Amino acid sequence: MQVFTPKAAGLFILAGTGLYFYFRWEKRRLQEQKQHEMESRSTGRAHVGGPFEMTSHDGRRFTEKDLLGKWSLVYFGFTNCPDICPEELDKMSAAVTELDKAFGPIVQPIFISVDPARDTLPQMARYVGDFHPRLIGLVGDYLTTKATCKAYRVYFSTPPNTKPGDDYLVDHSIFFYFMDPDGRFVDAFGKSSTEMDVVERVKREIEEWKAEKGRV
Repeated sequence: MQVFTPKAAGLFILAGTGLYFYFRWEKRRLQEQKQHEMESRSTGRAHVGGPFEMTSHDGRRFTEKDLLGKWSLVYFGFTNCPDICPEELDKMSAAVTELDKAFGPIVQPIFISVDPARDTLPQMARYVGDFHPRLIGLVGDYLTTKATCKAYRVYFSTPPNTKPGDDYLVDHSIFFYFMDPDGRFVDAFGKSSTEMDVVERVKREIEEWKAEKGRV
């Protein structure tokens, strides 16, 4: 039978104390690392997005608050766009379809018109039907459109006093914006970004969010 000597007791207490302080230090280190990661994700981001109020293609009032609690991909364009807008919306729709397979329907695709004179609600409703089934099309008058574009730092060239029958060209920024469930800007994808670039970037952000907050 072994005797628990004072020397052994002292070594046991010393080892226990060492482990206590080690785990205490490690816990603090992990907390500081987590805080640093949170800060690095929340700082240094462009100030993109903000309050807006538009009308969805099915006639509902739609504001920035309708995006809270969801991940979203937001693209600005117009329904008479001959090629770039359909290509970008196809890419965004394909990316959302892939993300649906991984996470379910947690990413909301949004299309905001920069051509308020010609993009009526019926026109927008017909147009979004060609893309992802959850795609929401948003329209507004010129001043509303201008304010929303300003909030998202989107350039567009639509003249302010146009009428539906007028012949004019529309130029605009070619990006779609990735926003988190708190309505904060995460990233932007340009024409050179591929479908898989979008999918991988969104997946990475969602996984980091899940690790931090315990939910997607």
